[in-house]
Amino acid sequence: QVQLVESGGGSVQAGESLKLSCVVSGAIRSINRMAWYRQNSKNQRELVADIIRTGATTVDDSVKGRFSIGGDAPLRTVYLQMNNLEPEDSSIYYCNGGIIPYGIDTRTVDYWGQGTQVSVSA
Repeated sequence: QVQLVESGGGSVQAGESLKLSCVVSGAIRSINRMAWYRQNSKNQRELVADIIRTGATTVDDSVKGRFSIGGDAPLRTVYLQMNNLEPEDSSIYYCNGGIIPYGIDTRTVDYWGQGTQVSVSA
């Protein structure tokens, strides 16, 4: 069974840094895309950053210049480096993966981690 497990959340003060990690476990055929989302005030998940199999990345304008995403070549492990954190970055951060699990079916399945809390105080 494919699982995504996040780690690295915590409580920091404004201006400090945190690094979130997400590890994909289980039998998989390939990973097409990994991403980090965070929950907004409307309880909707909004994209923070993503990385595709080629290594190309995108980062939301709201965090550009402060956050970066990266991972190993098969994207089994991805991270979100968050620098110069602001109170507005406080949220639950979720790891998301577009993954083809091992098996006959080759369709991409959307997987989510359980979320990790990030709290930034002024």
